[in-house]
Amino acid sequence: MPPTYWLVMPAAGKGERMGIPGASTPKQYLELAGRAVIEHALAPFLADSSCAGLVVALAPGDTTFARLRLATDPRVHRVTGGASRADSVRAGLVAVAARVGDADPWVLVHDAARPCLPPGDLGALLAALAAAPDGALLGLPIADTVKRADTEGRSVATVPRAGLWRAATPQAFRLRALLAALAEHPAATDEASAIEAAGGRPRLVAGSPRNLKLTTPQDLALAASILEGAAR
Repeated sequence: MPPTYWLVMPAAGKGERMGIPGASTPKQYLELAGRAVIEHALAPFLADSSCAGLVVALAPGDTTFARLRLATDPRVHRVTGGASRADSVRAGLVAVAARVGDADPWVLVHDAARPCLPPGDLGALLAALAAAPDGALLGLPIADTVKRADTEGRSVATVPRAGLWRAATPQAFRLRALLAALAEHPAATDEASAIEAAGGRPRLVAGSPRNLKLTTPQDLALAASILEGAAR
């Protein structure tokens, strides 16, 4: 049986890198296949009976989330996030800790801008935790040739790709270990890098390229195609 876990989703960002002309809506609230992006991102966890609760870290003054239908689900809890992704994750973890007392559950952290997580990827990640005391994360082995560029954008070297992965989310760790690692390494770019800096060795779990992160306007069209295909 998969382990029981909590989900933390940092969703306090403004999504300014999407670069949609004239758009002021944060990307987690952009419409995608009839729902907000964040609704798609939360859906796999709301559908999973192993998920004990979901904590969403929102920007101060966010009034949009409360208007979403899933906001009334008793498993969904809201906290105020911070100026950075790491601050929002920490706020979510502290909220989980306040609810579980002395327990040390698994906590999954997933990006609000990843709306196409396949259920099979989530299942594979949870299954891997049985043999991953330091936690685990979804990722993709790099298959392309990797180049290193100079400051003028010229290729100066080919980087051996053996053992290189692109990190994705969800990333899963024990609550107490992740809180301690993030406190010790606040500049970590993701949860796995904080655990690594603290001496842990998280297990990499191969995921699907469909689990894309929305970073450009073109990604919205691709995500819509993925979701429509999954619904057929």
